[in-house]
Amino acid sequence: MALWVFGYGSLLWNPGFEPAESSLAKCAGFARSFCMLSIHHRGSEDDPGLVLALDKADSECAGVAFRVSEHDEVKVLADLRERELISSAYLEVTVPVTLSDGRRVDALTYVINRDHRQYCDFDLEQQAQIIAKAVGGRGPNTEYLYNTVNKLGSLGIDDSELEWLAGRVRVLEADAT
Repeated sequence: MALWVFGYGSLLWNPGFEPAESSLAKCAGFARSFCMLSIHHRGSEDDPGLVLALDKADSECAGVAFRVSEHDEVKVLADLRERELISSAYLEVTVPVTLSDGRRVDALTYVINRDHRQYCDFDLEQQAQIIAKAVGGRGPNTEYLYNTVNKLGSLGIDDSELEWLAGRVRVLEADAT
């Protein structure tokens, strides 16, 4: 069985490995959401940012499925765990995804642990206010948002909430200068 990884946020534009194959894909039963406080990568304990997670929903999330080369599986899995499981806010799960050519594969992905203290449920304006100012170990939260929106656009994946957020955050940044 090949190792597939489903990307829906930063893995889209920074998977951290060279995939053997990639395909647009859909994952049913989840939605992409800024529902995780980032206290490491895009924020801090004192000033958390927000990062995307898959959250259970009566919808489907469009993203990209990456097949990992067989000889890279152990390293990729270790690297992903180090990156994504820095806290227990994400749960590592395997979910069925449908590739753009109709194939169905099981893919590793990271979903929010709703019982974790980093889980949040803010409206879009609150999300924009947080993202506009947060900075973490991997850089500004705005960079995370803009890179994700740009990559989704280049892939032809519509995410109107993220597009609205990007526009609103740009206004907040301009107002702050």
